[in-house]
Amino acid sequence: MFKIPKRELFIKRVYEIVNELKIPLIDERVYDKVNFNTGASIANVIFRFEEDESVIRGFLGLAEYFHTVVIKKKDEFYIPHASILFRLLSA
Repeated sequence: MFKIPKRELFIKRVYEIVNELKIPLIDERVYDKVNFNTGASIANVIFRFEEDESVIRGFLGLAEYFHTVVIKKKDEFYIPHASILFRLLSA
């Protein structure tokens, strides 16, 4: 039996919840290059997913609350808002 790696399950689950909540997501398919200036941020908030889906839902709830987009870069997801950068990654 083939087992899907944890990181791939994490990314798949984020995409499923993004679609369910109808949150705009920008990923490598639509952009050429993305960079974040973390030095300009007042705060960098990191969400670390281990196995609890509520971490993903809480992170995506911020995009919904702030009416903004989620940006995927490699295996991480970002929500830029004003001078705060929210980041979701898999442990």
